[in-house]
Amino acid sequence: MKATFGGGCFWCTEVIFQQLAGVNSVKPGYMGGRRENPTYEQVCTGATGHAEVVHIDYDETVLPYRRLLEVFFKTHDPTTLNRQGNDIGTQYRSVIFYHDAQQRTEAEAFIRELVEHKVYAAPIVTEVSPAQPFYEAEDYHHNYFNNNPQNPYCAAVIAPKLRKFLDSR
Repeated sequence: MKATFGGGCFWCTEVIFQQLAGVNSVKPGYMGGRRENPTYEQVCTGATGHAEVVHIDYDETVLPYRRLLEVFFKTHDPTTLNRQGNDIGTQYRSVIFYHDAQQRTEAEAFIRELVEHKVYAAPIVTEVSPAQPFYEAEDYHHNYFNNNPQNPYCAAVIAPKLRKFLDSR
């Protein structure tokens, strides 16, 4: 099965989903925009309309889609419009791109549960949209955190987020 989520910087989300049993692969890339085959530099301008996403191939007999939703919402802020921390722009928006009607139903129901249980103080702004063409990011973005743990952004932003996730499992 496929799942696609935009939860800010794809370097941050890629390493989180790599930790889950049942995930076969996680690819960073772009979805939801108007330009074919966008580059990172183009997406960073915000002009293409794409979000930075992770495209996940997973085994649903091991890992239910609901668990992916739980991890997605637990590891980013779904209440900030076009922003995650210091990353600002439409490319960092919170979005679930569903691949079939079941994923759409589950995503919308999960968001309703979060709202009903008042999990967040602010309104959830996560988009739920049909999957569009996925454009895989350039090679140097793949497995970025694992290949560059000493990068200042990785050390300051991603490492604490990953530790927090791993400690909460």
